[in-house]
Amino acid sequence: MRSNIYKLLSITLCLTFSINLFPQEIKNHEQFDDRAYWVDLAYQMAAPVLSNMSKGELRKNMPIEYSPTWDNRNSQVAYMETFGRLMVGIAPWLALPDDDTLEGKKRKQLREWALLSYTNAVDPDSPDYLLWGGANQVLVDAAFLANSFIRAPEALWHPLDKVTKERYIKEFNNAMKIRPFFNNWILFRSIIDAFLLMIDEEYDIYSLDSTIRRINDWYIGDGWYTDGPDFALDYYNSFVIHPMFVEIIDIMGQKDVFSPVRLDLALRRMQRYNQQMERLIAPDASFPAIGRSMTYRMGAFQTLALSAWKYGLPATMTNGQVRNALTSVMRRMFSVEGNFCEKGFLTLGFVGHQPELADSYVNNGSVYLTSIVFLPLGLPADHDFWTAPAEDWTSRKIWNGETVRRDYKESIRQ
Repeated sequence: MRSNIYKLLSITLCLTFSINLFPQEIKNHEQFDDRAYWVDLAYQMAAPVLSNMSKGELRKNMPIEYSPTWDNRNSQVAYMETFGRLMVGIAPWLALPDDDTLEGKKRKQLREWALLSYTNAVDPDSPDYLLWGGANQVLVDAAFLANSFIRAPEALWHPLDKVTKERYIKEFNNAMKIRPFFNNWILFRSIIDAFLLMIDEEYDIYSLDSTIRRINDWYIGDGWYTDGPDFALDYYNSFVIHPMFVEIIDIMGQKDVFSPVRLDLALRRMQRYNQQMERLIAPDASFPAIGRSMTYRMGAFQTLALSAWKYGLPATMTNGQVRNALTSVMRRMFSVEGNFCEKGFLTLGFVGHQPELADSYVNNGSVYLTSIVFLPLGLPADHDFWTAPAEDWTSRKIWNGETVRRDYKESIRQ
């Protein structure tokens, strides 16, 4: 076994030096356990947040870093952003059953901390009672918290005590009184409504219906929606638009509530977008640092992660291909020094510590949206996503001279 590993390393080094096309760490990672790497990174990201917040000490111990061009909104939004954005990504993983593996022990610990943190988040007597009013941003991260419950209700919502549940319902209803901007923000109000629908609480059907119709009106073809009336070349189709649009329609279908857009149509559009996102991963496992909110790092791949976990990948790609691509990007990004501060919290940056890249509305709590790449951890370790042999992703195949499927636009209007 060891000699085979040495042979593999020798071949890899020869290829690296002769071709000099891919970094050595990208070529070598396939010999490692991809899931173990994802688990370790997710735990590294989550533990400082949840261990502190479970004790009501997040405000006390988390150093907050604001964009150099901070727009002077209420600075307390940082803690709500940290918690909501972390949980919306790791929720499916925490929903897996307990076991005696090292991963299982880490997962159980995080879940226990998370449940205590959820309680503190809405307890007015807790030092970590979140900012539920006084800032428009509250609507955004209330939505991410609601979405975390949507993604793992049995593990994260049902175990909460009656008082805590009532507090969340009250806070969610108050958050929905915030008028959203005329862009992806309309989905934040509606994902909260969808959660209330899911748990059989009072919801606003007109709001859900109008949001779906408006987002559908903003579809411009080939897998892309505009973000409001105007198009923006950024990753908001992945950060928010496709995932929330699909999940809202999905919940409406489960509750037998009419949606003006069919789930299969929304999914076909997201799958076309997935094909493009996978092709944007370069042979060296980098991807374009473009558009707003680039400091959300791996959050750019939420649609791929969501599809792998819940809805299935496009027929044009395999589990081994997508897992290898995402793991390679993850390894490249997080092998750079500076992604975490001395206390273990995420910093401002895209690859490492790069505060100058942060938009005026971004603090280091905002960047926990990178956790949404971890959605496939909600699949058990024996799922094909984790056990399938690693395969090269599309751009890597092309730059190696291989023949791949040609790419064509798709209208997907109906």
